[in-house]
Amino acid sequence: MELGLAHFLTDYGMAPAELGRLAEELGFESLFFPEHTHIPVSRDTPYPGGGELPPEYSHTLDPFVALAVAAAATERLKLGTGVCLVIERDAIVTAKEVATLDQISGGRFLFGVGAGWNREEMENHGTDPGTRFRRMRESVEAMKATSERPVASRSTTTTRRSSAARRRVTKPRAASVPVTSVALALLQPSRRRSVFSSSEPPAVVSTTSTEKPAAVTPSRSSSSARRLRTADSARSSAWRAR
Repeated sequence: MELGLAHFLTDYGMAPAELGRLAEELGFESLFFPEHTHIPVSRDTPYPGGGELPPEYSHTLDPFVALAVAAAATERLKLGTGVCLVIERDAIVTAKEVATLDQISGGRFLFGVGAGWNREEMENHGTDPGTRFRRMRESVEAMKATSERPVASRSTTTTRRSSAARRRVTKPRAASVPVTSVALALLQPSRRRSVFSSSEPPAVVSTTSTEKPAAVTPSRSSSSARRLRTADSARSSAWRAR
């Protein structure tokens, strides 16, 4: 079994290049970063985990930029979004970012998508929370269409854009980026096979920005694990002391 690491990358935590190198050194198969464009000042949506919203939600780095940095610092580590909130994004721009990241990483990108939970956040992007799962599916289908055909069109029911907009694909094009959705309920079994990659997604070890990942196997270098713990702990302490 392969293990992946899910990490809330923040402006006060470990840098993506350093985290990527150490995750690869410690034997992790993949590294995933989440996405939140912002946290609205006024929020009525309860935090799914209960209690107060953890501070890292307001300090996350852009996943595509951070993953590009991690890609440049690693050779084998698979890199993914865990998850990309496609309902808050332009499908054409996101398709270009996915294709670009997949190309510069040498085909190591894993595209994890989700519909989100923060109603106020998605409403700030013009998304109706009641139709967010349908919009997620339409966005993914539109992105797949742009990577598969030179000229693509897609009808939508959840956006205000023209329902038959035709867009010419711009290079680069992703060869075949696996798409993983956390919203399995919206897909019929027959459609799951076409949306998911042929291989099962890796098990994921989830951490916050202050937790320390453990080695998948007995570490080849105990100094790597110590550096990972020390660097992240120091940055987190410095931020809290501000």
